[in-house]
Amino acid sequence: MPDLTERLIHDRYPRSNQYDARWVVDHQMGPNPLWLLEWLAPALGLDSLPPRARVLDLGCGRALTSVFLAREYDVQVTAADLWIKPDENAERLAAAGVADRVLPVHAEAHDLPFGEDTFDAIVSIDAYQYFGTDDLYLPTLTRLVKPGGRIGVVVPALRDEPDGTEPPEHLRPWWEPDFWCFHSADWWRRHWTRGGAVEVEAADWLDDGWRDWLLWCDVVAEESPEEFHRTMSRRVGEMLRADEGRALGFVRLVGQRPL
Repeated sequence: MPDLTERLIHDRYPRSNQYDARWVVDHQMGPNPLWLLEWLAPALGLDSLPPRARVLDLGCGRALTSVFLAREYDVQVTAADLWIKPDENAERLAAAGVADRVLPVHAEAHDLPFGEDTFDAIVSIDAYQYFGTDDLYLPTLTRLVKPGGRIGVVVPALRDEPDGTEPPEHLRPWWEPDFWCFHSADWWRRHWTRGGAVEVEAADWLDDGWRDWLLWCDVVAEESPEEFHRTMSRRVGEMLRADEGRALGFVRLVGQRPL
């Protein structure tokens, strides 16, 4: 059987392939955050940011994405999360050699302690769906990014918006109330467009994203040091196998604050 590193080598994510697979598995909190960030990066224009540009990593979890941003794009990152203590992330950032480029902070998404025009870009990976469906949220976030700056997120999503109040029939055994924050790319485009806070530049679906998600779940179910994550990954993996890409996947959104 291939070892852990070989199992997670993926042609679509060459930058992520350079990171220690054990490190990523041990500190993950959901779908592979480096893969999702690497998919987002071209649409967000991360390579075009000037050195030491300021980037907010919103809902950073255990700061894996913050490490990736600092190393791959030479930016100055503010790693904001509600559930993971800054001291815990500070240790992880120091061990990764990016303590001078990433500042961990404790913050709730509706009460961000930053001034207007603070950031050159804002990133959120597998977090925005928990707070960003609020009609009033995006304008409050947009003020933190400089005019012309971009906000980019990747969220678990549905291929099509469900009709009525019932989940897709084949997903009923696994469906949880939290899944109602999953929406289609078209839903997200409308949601971001109608308020005028940003000009939407991308709202698209990751082709075969469910296969990446399933691969990751299978690995985490076997390799995570935390029983909670092993159990959750097994359950999500069962759901993805039953779905086979009919409904579940990922959506990428990028919006630019008008000049």
